[in-house]
Amino acid sequence: MRKFIMAALGGTVAGALIATQVAPLLADEASKPASVYQQLDLFGDIFEKIRSDYVEKVDDKKLIEAAINGMLSSLDPHSSYMPPDEYKDMQVQTRGSFGGLGIEVTQEDGFVKVVSPMDGTPAANAGIKPGDYITQVNGENLMGLTLDQAVDKMRGPVGSEITITVVRKGEKEPLKMTMTRDTIKTVAVKGRVEGQTVVLRITTFNDQTFPNLQDAIKKGIADAGGIDKVNGFVVDLRNNPGGLLNQAISVSDAFLDKGEIVSTRGRNSQDDESWSATPGDLAQGKPVVVLINGGSASASEIVTGALQDHHRALVVGRKSFGKGSVQTVIPLQGEGAMRLTTARYYTPSGRSIQALGIQPDIVVPQPDPTPDAGKEDDPQGHMTSEADLKGILSNDSMSDAEKQQAEAERAKAEEAAKLRLQDFQLSYAIDLIKGLQVMGTPVKTVDTPAKADAAPAPASQPPAKPNKK
Repeated sequence: MRKFIMAALGGTVAGALIATQVAPLLADEASKPASVYQQLDLFGDIFEKIRSDYVEKVDDKKLIEAAINGMLSSLDPHSSYMPPDEYKDMQVQTRGSFGGLGIEVTQEDGFVKVVSPMDGTPAANAGIKPGDYITQVNGENLMGLTLDQAVDKMRGPVGSEITITVVRKGEKEPLKMTMTRDTIKTVAVKGRVEGQTVVLRITTFNDQTFPNLQDAIKKGIADAGGIDKVNGFVVDLRNNPGGLLNQAISVSDAFLDKGEIVSTRGRNSQDDESWSATPGDLAQGKPVVVLINGGSASASEIVTGALQDHHRALVVGRKSFGKGSVQTVIPLQGEGAMRLTTARYYTPSGRSIQALGIQPDIVVPQPDPTPDAGKEDDPQGHMTSEADLKGILSNDSMSDAEKQQAEAERAKAEEAAKLRLQDFQLSYAIDLIKGLQVMGTPVKTVDTPAKADAAPAPASQPPAKPNKK
């Protein structure tokens, strides 16, 4: 114990003596800016020390990648290094097309399960069905692989052959199906008609988003029986993590005739840019409601901010995520890339939503479904009305045709009630559209100075990976 104390004291005294003698020299050195090359030498010294003395042998490549990623991730949460495989995967996702089979899959109890084949793809043509389990690819067992690893096995060059083994309920033996990979395009926008309202669900912003939006709007109008039969549009951006900035600009432009859409400001003012809408409104002046929540980020917030600032849409739901920065993906040697934050973006009114998010015009929570949702209050499960009573007087003020129309309207109201139980926020948005139609609310725009013909901006945060092959 004494030796330990002595050694400690001795070390303290020696340290003090050395410090008093070299302090002036250190002060002089501290006044000089440290050379970048000196810092790189320090990095090299640490790197070599880890290689030689760490308790286990290290992979030099992984060590360098970790150092690079640490440097980038120290800047902000969205700057990072992408190794070659990750960079290639990001390129596939942003293109929205790849060589594959056209199957949407999930993983269930370790098995790859088919959710649905995409129409017109090799998988659909080969007879793949929802609920099928894919157990092998080219004779290689998929058990024990992650979903991403299984997906990689099924993707490949367009025109190449692949044989998959499928286990199907009702079939005694596994089925082997050989097909040729084709170009598969992901569906970024899905449209449908609810009553007289066209609902546009945008899941990501990749190269297919704006073309998908155009097709969905055109089909929605046709399914509704023409634009005169459409009372408005709901743009559903809930849980959309963002994607390409130029696609966010195009989607915003689809609903705007004029005015600034978004501007970006970087470190140097000469790099600042802005983008403006061009004439033409694909919604043809009909009311628009945008749905957002805490999962709506980046490109989703650009669209929401543009339509909100121009009073082109009512924003409904919960506050958005609040990612107000733009990332540029820069290819590097060795086929990797870095994602670097290069600018902040601003909505047409000049506001930054960074770390603040976009506040909806009308806050509407999404209640959790309850087991008793939809049940009537009375013990018999049905509310008695005049029509249920025996010997009632007939209604002589309505013709048979009017009664049929009233029954059809009642059925529509019942469907609307079901939708409220399934998706309250969407139902609320559709009800707002109906109200806006009744009130005849005019469409407003706000003129803001902007550069009309700027080139597309660099990519922002890449989209989350969809599980499509």
